[in-house]
Amino acid sequence: MKRRVGLLALTLLLSVSMVLSACSGNSGGANSDAASDGKVSLSFWTLFDGGDGANMQALVDEFNKTHPDIEVKNTKLAWGEYYTKLVTAVGNGNGPDIGISHSSRLPDLIDQGVVTELDTPAADAGVDWNSYNQNLLSAVTVDDQHYAVPIDTHAFIMFYNKKLLKEAGLLGEDGKPVLEQSADGFVSFLKTLKEKLPAKVTPFALSNNNDDPFRLWWSLYSQLGGNDVISDDLKSAAIDKEKGIQAADYIQKLYREGYIKKNDPDFYKNFQSGTAAITMTGVWTTGTWEATKDFEFGAMPIPKFYDQEATWGDSHTIILPLTQDEDEAKRKAAMIFADWVADNGQVWAKAGHIPSKPSVLEKQEFKDMPYRSDYSEVASVVKFSKKSTKTAQIREEVAFKFLNEVWVNKMTPADAMNNMEAGIQKILSE
Repeated sequence: MKRRVGLLALTLLLSVSMVLSACSGNSGGANSDAASDGKVSLSFWTLFDGGDGANMQALVDEFNKTHPDIEVKNTKLAWGEYYTKLVTAVGNGNGPDIGISHSSRLPDLIDQGVVTELDTPAADAGVDWNSYNQNLLSAVTVDDQHYAVPIDTHAFIMFYNKKLLKEAGLLGEDGKPVLEQSADGFVSFLKTLKEKLPAKVTPFALSNNNDDPFRLWWSLYSQLGGNDVISDDLKSAAIDKEKGIQAADYIQKLYREGYIKKNDPDFYKNFQSGTAAITMTGVWTTGTWEATKDFEFGAMPIPKFYDQEATWGDSHTIILPLTQDEDEAKRKAAMIFADWVADNGQVWAKAGHIPSKPSVLEKQEFKDMPYRSDYSEVASVVKFSKKSTKTAQIREEVAFKFLNEVWVNKMTPADAMNNMEAGIQKILSE
C-alpha cells in the first residue's frame, strides 16, 4: 500500500511543539506530563457508548487497578465526531496517546500520518503477535508492519427465533435450525417458514437498502470466490462481475419472492418483536436481543451458500496516534494496555463481539456466556476489504447506490455490476 509521509501532521506538530512545551498542561492530549506519583499517564480516546462504552470503561478500571505503574484515562467522544476530532487533534499536537480505529478506517489514518507503526513498542512490551487470530491481524498489517492491535471482529451472522422455527418444524433437538448448508437449501428453509408460519410473520428480516443487504452480498460474493473489487495495486477496478451478478441475483430473488419483507421500516424491531423468523446483521445486536424480555433466540454463522465459508466483518482496534515527542515509555505502556485488553476479551465480548485472541475463546468466563461460542468461529473467515483509502467511498457512493436499485427490482444484477465497475474505476482514477 502506498502511504503518504503524513507531512501535514508532522509539520503541524513541529510548529506547535515550542508553544506546547511552554504550557503547563493540556486537556487530555498526548503530551500530558507523567503523574506526580511516578505513574505513566496515558490519555485514551474512544468512540463507544451504551454497552460497549460500559465494557471498555470496566476494562480500563481493571487495568488501572492491576497495573500500579500505568494509569489510563478514558475520554469518550461521540461516534459521529470521533475520526474528525482525532485527525484534527493529532495535526495540532494535542492528540491522545492511545486511540480506537475500525480496521476499515485504518488505511485513511495511515495515509494521513495520524497513526504510527507498533512493532518497536510491541517488542518492548513483549507482545506476541502469534497470539492473535491471524485473519484479524492481517487486516491491520501493511507492508509487513503492524499499525493496530485488533481487539475483536464484529462480523455478519444469522439470528433465529426459536419459537417460530419450532412452530415451522425447523428447529432441531439441539436447538439449532434444520437447514441445509447451500444456496438451494436456504431458499427451501425460507419457503417452509413462509408456508408454515402466519402471514404476518416475515421469514427473513433484512433492511431493503445500504449496509446489511450489502454485507449479505459481500458475504455471498466472497463465498463464490470473488476477488476484492479493487486490484492488488489499488489502482483499478477488479470486481468479478460474473460472481457479483450471481450473488446479487440470488438476493434479488429473496426480495422479489417475498421472503424478505419489502419496505420494512425497522427490520431490527421486526425480529425483536417476534414477527420475523430470522435476521442477518452484526454480532453487536446479541446484547440487544438478550435484553429483550421473553425472547428465545439463537445465533450462528451465516450459512455456507457456496464453495467457501466467508462473511463480512470489521474490527475494533487500538492504535497509537502520532504524538509530539513519541515518548518510548508511554508507547511501551500503551502496548501493554492494548495487549492486556485483547487478553481480556471475555469482558469486551459481553456486547457480542468476537475476541481477537483464540486463547480467550477457551476461557470459562467466555464459554459461560450464551450464544458467543456459537458463532466465534467466523473470526477466521471474515473477508476484509482491500487496504485502500477509497474503500469507504466505493461502498457508500457506488455499491450501495447500484445494489439498492437491484433490491427493489429497478436494475438487473448485470447492469449493477457494470455500473459498479465503472464507478469504482472513476473513484480510483480521481
